Amino acid sequence: MNVIVIYHNPGCGTSRNTLALIRNSGIEPHIIEYLKCPPTRALLAEMIERAGLTPRALLREKGTPFAELGLGDASLSDDALLDAMMAHPILINRPLVATPLGVRLCRPSETVLDILPDAQRGPFAKEDGELVIDAAGRRVR
Repeated sequence: MNVIVIYHNPGCGTSRNTLALIRNSGIEPHIIEYLKCPPTRALLAEMIERAGLTPRALLREKGTPFAELGLGDASLSDDALLDAMMAHPILINRPLVATPLGVRLCRPSETVLDILPDAQRGPFAKEDGELVIDAAGRRVR
């Protein structure tokens, strides 16, 4: 059985599209609303490493206290950035998806296709109407 976990924000269109793509492959993922139940510091650090990112690359600026906290300061350490994300989970960019094939920050949402173990089961269009998967279950772009 393939366990897939999505760190999800239901208020985010990209996160909703990513979740829908996972479901379009026939898998019901374990959904964690990370604003209500954020990952532990150790788990977040592990996911960042597995995704090949840095804490700075995972920081979300829009709609967060990024500027007020001075997080644009390039001299801040990875530990300081992780501390900020633990104190303010809204700073964690989303959606993060973990599968047996890896961890990805799924921006854009179709990035999740690179780590899904199962093929898409039919056509899929994003909420804005952009076609991502054709009728044969193949990636359009």
